[in-house]
Amino acid sequence: MTRPAVPGEKPLYWIGSSLKDIVRFPSDVQRSVGFALSAAQYGGKHPAARPWKGEGPGIPEVVKDYDGDTYRAIYTVRFAQAVYVLHVFQKKPPRGIETRQSDVALVRERLKAAQRDYEERYG
Repeated sequence: MTRPAVPGEKPLYWIGSSLKDIVRFPSDVQRSVGFALSAAQYGGKHPAARPWKGEGPGIPEVVKDYDGDTYRAIYTVRFAQAVYVLHVFQKKPPRGIETRQSDVALVRERLKAAQRDYEERYG
């Protein structure tokens, strides 16, 4: 599903199962994440976006609480010509507020995949 490019808007690419995962989220969560990603595509930063602690600068996350659950979307704006969604998930920590190591490892792996894709697309 592709829509026409809008001048000044960077394309948005979904890595791994990110797109399939977000369509399972409640529509309010999808809308909030969508607004944040749209801001990133135009070079801005949505108020709900904050730096993700894991892979350094250029990797924000959007956190949305909804109906007692917490949802997250992690993306990268490190690339000059595109935005990549790396991972979206419902946060279910075993304890405290810490993100599961499996999610951290998945973001790391998908960031490498985004880097490869970006180099193939843009050189």
